[in-house]
Amino acid sequence: MTRLLVLRPRPGADATVRRAQALGLDALATPIFTVEAVDWTPPDTASFDAVLMTSANAARFGGEGLSRYHSLPLFAVGVATARAAQDAGFTEVTSGAADGAAIVALAVAQGKRRLLHLAGRDHIALDDPRAAIERRIVYASEAARALPDLARTSMGDGALVLLHSVRAAQLFGELFDAARLDRSSIMIAGLSPAICAAAGVGWAKVAAAPTPDDEALLAIAARLCDQRSENGHPAAS
Repeated sequence: MTRLLVLRPRPGADATVRRAQALGLDALATPIFTVEAVDWTPPDTASFDAVLMTSANAARFGGEGLSRYHSLPLFAVGVATARAAQDAGFTEVTSGAADGAAIVALAVAQGKRRLLHLAGRDHIALDDPRAAIERRIVYASEAARALPDLARTSMGDGALVLLHSVRAAQLFGELFDAARLDRSSIMIAGLSPAICAAAGVGWAKVAAAPTPDDEALLAIAARLCDQRSENGHPAAS
């Protein structure tokens, strides 16, 4: 059976592994980032119409400061981020199925033009001429300096790597090449075409989820595993 390697930070990695195992997939958490909370000063609630979250980590690591904004509508990229926001106490949560730019456009379309973006230290800046967006860094993801030993020994012949962010895809490609491993036997599945592209070329197979959520990503992963079981090593793409 093809092994799935989940590179996202914990606790998200463990949640993905549980979902994969429930589908009968052989999954293993091998994070290449460690997420830590960052001290931040919450700005005045009255200055904003809505909150933006482009990662579930903003909800998981934002801390007590998040409670000041529970009365505001929150716009989240992806189902996982929306769920994390609800778990953190937000009640009016809207999720979008694309990316940060799309979620800003959705907020603007609903009349929200003063937006607070709670983000990680490494993030894609959101900008829209129709909105005033203020950013606060609430967490940081520290990158691994080498491919984790567990990931390296678990690659084997025919592993499938799940990628949840552009940064993770870029880092994975760098660490993989630094370990002098062969891309041609490894499949990758990403939450979006942009994430897949960030991993570079030369992989055995590349597939993007149609929507940025674990359910869609794991459906793609299961399909790739089935193809490999039926046909052997897939052709490079």
